[in-house]
Amino acid sequence: MSERYDVVVVGLGGLGSAACHSLAASGLSVVGLERFGPVHDLGASHGESRGVWQAYFMGPEYVPYLRRAYTLWSELEAVSGERLFHRTGGLCVGPAKGTLVPAARRSAEQCGLEHEYLSAEDVRARFPHFTPDEECAAVYDPGSGFVQPEQTVRVQLDLARKHSAELRFGERVHEVTETAGGVRVRTDRGTYEAGHAVLTAGCWTPELLPALGVPVQVLRKVMLWFEPEGGAQEFQPGRFPYWIWEGDGMVGYGHPAANGLHGGVKAGVHSGGTPADPDQVDRFVRPEEIEEIQRFLRGRIPALGRGRYRRSAVCLYDNTPDQAFIIGPVSDHGRIVTASGTSGHAFKFVPAIGESLRELVTQGAASQDLSLFSPERSTTR
Repeated sequence: MSERYDVVVVGLGGLGSAACHSLAASGLSVVGLERFGPVHDLGASHGESRGVWQAYFMGPEYVPYLRRAYTLWSELEAVSGERLFHRTGGLCVGPAKGTLVPAARRSAEQCGLEHEYLSAEDVRARFPHFTPDEECAAVYDPGSGFVQPEQTVRVQLDLARKHSAELRFGERVHEVTETAGGVRVRTDRGTYEAGHAVLTAGCWTPELLPALGVPVQVLRKVMLWFEPEGGAQEFQPGRFPYWIWEGDGMVGYGHPAANGLHGGVKAGVHSGGTPADPDQVDRFVRPEEIEEIQRFLRGRIPALGRGRYRRSAVCLYDNTPDQAFIIGPVSDHGRIVTASGTSGHAFKFVPAIGESLRELVTQGAASQDLSLFSPERSTTR
């Protein structure tokens, strides 16, 4: 016997929990399904911190969506009573004639964002831990910072429950189909009937919807935490910025110490990655992977690169060829919508994407311009 709801949300990580909260708060009957437990570390919504940035190197077309996300992060803090966004300032560093810095500068200038363009000497003077070469420049975004993904997911799930959403964990979805009157979702425990389905299952979305159209590649990524040489005192929020750095054919990133003096300082490589099966991903981090990131850091943030390795974690990117997200309807009559292909940079948008998914379900269109993220942009669909 099937159960009937207004909306079934499949996958309850950052995007799914945001969708559940937004949909349930609008008065709809919502059930959220998650194959793992709540706030798990097997997908992409974990790892202690995620950068939030407005002078965005992905292009000025992202900035209006980021502005909306900033507003909704504040609203989420107000309704939850918890601090979610930690403003630290952010530094985008790289060759002055490279890709990253000119792109971030263009976004800031075209969108009228508060920012500073810094020479390598300026960076070294203001942030002594950074040692950029003379060919480098930087864009400083004073409004940048980080959020903590595990806390965000927990808060959004709690708020969804308060608005009567049903959340079911340890339940694997096998099939999502559009029917004459809505959708049918088949799991290992039963069948759900609903008016709409929202697919936010990250790296598992393509297997649920083979006709998604836009090719999505799953990549294994490594996150590391180090004890800086000389201690973590100067790497605390307010003293050390969120940063992203283009160099040596890769893009590295890092955050301030998100959990005080004893949690370590996070760094990783945003570019590259190893193709992976999300059900069989290798979660062992090898010495050569640690050394790759340490080598990148030693020439740029020496105290961190020479620091003691403390711990690591593996996460998954679900990448599209153009690195833009997939947000929109993916069925003939628009009753199945998705936010997927997050390409390792969607968490800063989480509450705004949740809002857009709710609008797609309830209104058939979103208030934000989502044309960049249209599922129809692929010629294979």
